[in-house]
This record gives sequence, C-alpha cells and structure tokens, in this order.
Amino acid sequence: MNDLLFDFTLDKSKKTAFINREFDADLSLVWDAFTKPEILDQWWAPKPWSSKTKVMNFEPGGRRFYAMVSPEGQERWSIQKYTSISPKTNFKFLNAFADENENPELPGSEWDLNFIEGNGKTKVSVTIYNESLERMEKMIEMGFKEGFMMTLKNLEGLLATLSQK
Repeated sequence: MNDLLFDFTLDKSKKTAFINREFDADLSLVWDAFTKPEILDQWWAPKPWSSKTKVMNFEPGGRRFYAMVSPEGQERWSIQKYTSISPKTNFKFLNAFADENENPELPGSEWDLNFIEGNGKTKVSVTIYNESLERMEKMIEMGFKEGFMMTLKNLEGLLATLSQK
C-alpha cells in the first residue's frame, strides 16, 4: 500500500470539486502526462473506456477536442479551451461536453490544475468550478467522482511504467 495523498471533495455550495492527488514521479513526467496527447490518451478515461484526441493545441487560446470511447464504440466528446499556462506549475481550461462537430453543450466548467514537486513526488491539485449547480449534479450523477478517481489510478500505473524507462 502506498502513502500517496488522494482526496476528493465536492462543495455544492461553491459548485466546486477539489481533488488533490500525489504521484510517485517527477514533475516533468507528470506535466507531460497532462499536456501531451500521446500520453494523455493512455490514461484520460475510466477503464474500460478509452480516450482519443482529435485536436490538441496546448497553448493559451488553444484547445483539446477529444472523445471518451466506450468498448462498444460509443463516443462522448468534450472540448477543453486553454485559458492560461504557466509551464510545469499551472494551467487552466474551460471544459464543455460537445457533439462530434465541436458544438459545446453549455454550461461548462472551469478547471485549474496546479503542479507541485517535493520529496521526489508530484502533487496535482485540481479545482473544478461548475457554472451551474445543475451541471455539477449531472456530473455527480454520471459518476464523475468514481470515474475521475479511476482515471487518476490509471495515471499512477502509467507513470510507474514510464518512470522505469
């Protein structure tokens, strides 16, 4: 059993989810896992779903357009529009579900990701602010907490593999 920090808090009064997750990997590797599509697609979906990035331009004003794909081939599309990037410390994006033609389903959510390295580990703190309580409740109903926790577990496994290379 590892002793890596992992907490997930939902605050309905603030329409916000707070996730803190520590990884036994260096900052550069964790940053790349969140910002490079070829690594992101290996873990950014709860199994047995997979992630496929159609477009990713990681820069302020850029976007990632991707789908989570079920084993049966069902696609759930999303758009992430990057609003700010501070290399290896923080990036922010607006996230919205979308159709396959990139038409967003509003309201969306604002993601703020912070990366902190210490003692050979990297802590990622994610704050997800929802524009509406209805959207947050829909995320909860869709199993976002369980799904995102599984997704971060996928990342932990992938980082262990990549760290050995």
